[in-house]
Parts: sequence; structure tokens; C-alpha cells
Amino acid sequence: MSPFEHHRVRANGINMHYVQAGEGPCVMLLHGFPETWYAWRHQIAPVAARYRVIVPDLRGYGATEKPATGYDKRMMANDIRDLLRVLDIEKVAIIGHDRGARVGTRFVKDHQDVTTCFAALDNIPTKVIFENMNAEVAQAAWVFLFQGIRDLPEALIQGREELWLRSILTSWTYNPHALSEDTLSVYTKAYSQPGGLRGAFEDYRAWRSDFEQDKSDASTSIGCPVLSLWGADYEAAKMVDMAAIWSAMTPKLQTLAVAQSGHLPHEEQPDQVTAALLNFLDQFHRST
Repeated sequence: MSPFEHHRVRANGINMHYVQAGEGPCVMLLHGFPETWYAWRHQIAPVAARYRVIVPDLRGYGATEKPATGYDKRMMANDIRDLLRVLDIEKVAIIGHDRGARVGTRFVKDHQDVTTCFAALDNIPTKVIFENMNAEVAQAAWVFLFQGIRDLPEALIQGREELWLRSILTSWTYNPHALSEDTLSVYTKAYSQPGGLRGAFEDYRAWRSDFEQDKSDASTSIGCPVLSLWGADYEAAKMVDMAAIWSAMTPKLQTLAVAQSGHLPHEEQPDQVTAALLNFLDQFHRST
């Protein structure tokens, strides 16, 4: 397998950065917060040994453009749909973590015709969070509320990106030393660039639109096979029944709780997560 390559293309009106590796049926890996494409560094090579892997920076993140608007999940899913069109890809398996799983959920509902299967990693859907909001949920999901405020988060965090990221990432991982200093430096550099904070926060500020979009087709099941995978030791995931949440959204569900993992299972327990993803992909995507 050749090393992965970095590319830029214009899709859905913005300049998108993505990483590509491998050949065969396409697998799209969508990162979460506070990450970039780099979150999938452990999965790219083994998945690319069997598939063509496309790993974009989402709108507002990493090396992708950070426009002032367009952060509702339908628009962000359309970014991915147009990226596939530009790359002349007709079918795709979507794997998303956190924010990427929100984009992925909207994608598989809006673009069922091009989706073969969908894996959502450690994601409680926006609709579920805000329909069950109380003091306990608010404390666990504090980033939704704080980062949804206009302007103030940027003013408080700018120049302190490393401190902010270290606090979030160490509190969200089962082992607070799971991520190396080099990894923290990669993310710090990404969020310290011009617009790096604003892009991520605009993603959170779109929650009202996301909530309305989720409510509008809540009765529509996801038609493709779905894998819901989460960190068994992430406190927010312990507050809900993840299997029940996702079984209400699709009749074709597989689940996996990853032991000794917090919110970042693909980075904390990469071998176990990669094996689970390949097993899932081989069931539903390999023959397309």
C-alpha cells in the first residue's frame, strides 16, 4: 500500500482538505471534536489495505475552509456528498465519530441512495441530548452550551488553545495519558490557526438547526446497516442506553461497548476499534 496522500478540492462551495489511501470500495472517515482528520491515523492504513479511504477535515476544521455560515448538519453532509461527486464516487460507507457521526447521521438519512453502511462512534444524537436536557446532562454536555455562545469562547481560549485542549482530551479519555504530547501538538496547531476556534464553535452554534432537522425526520429509520460503538467507560455514555437510542433509529443495528475507553475509542483502543470496523465493513461494503 502506498502512503496516504493529502489533497484539496472545491466541494459545495468551499475548499476542502482530505487524506486519501488505498483502492476499492470507498470508506469515508469523519472526525469529531476536538480533532481533525488526524484522529483516524491508526485506522487509515489497515482500512486502506482493503478499501479506498477518504478522510476529510470537516467544514471549519483543520485545513478545510472556515466560512462564516453553513454549519448545520444538512449543509455539512452536503459538503461530503459533493466531495464524493467531485471524486466520482458512487457508493460509500460512512464512519463518523462525535461531530462526524452527526454529519454522518444526516448524510445517511438525506443520501440513502449512495450509502452502504454507517458506523457511529461514541455519539449521542443532538435530538436526544436536548430533549433530555437537565442539570446532569448540562454538566456532562457543557461544551454544547459553552461553545454555543457567540464570541465569548474564542475570546477566553485564544492564546490558551493547548491548555483548553489538554483539559478536554484528558478528561474525555479513560487513560488521561492515552494521547501523546505529539498528538496534542497536532491538535493545538490546528485550533490555533486563524479561524480554528471559530470554525469548531460554529459547528456547535448550529445546534438549533440540527435539532429541528433531527425532529423533522425522527420517524424515518436509517435504512442501511448501522454499527453503534462507544467507550464503555465514558461518563456521558453511561448516562444513557446507547443501544436503545440507536435501535430506535434503525432496525439494522450492531453495537459494541469498548472497554477501558472514554470518548475517543478509535484513539484510545485503536486495534479493537479497527478490527470492529473492518468486520462491519466486510459484512456490508466489501462486495459493492
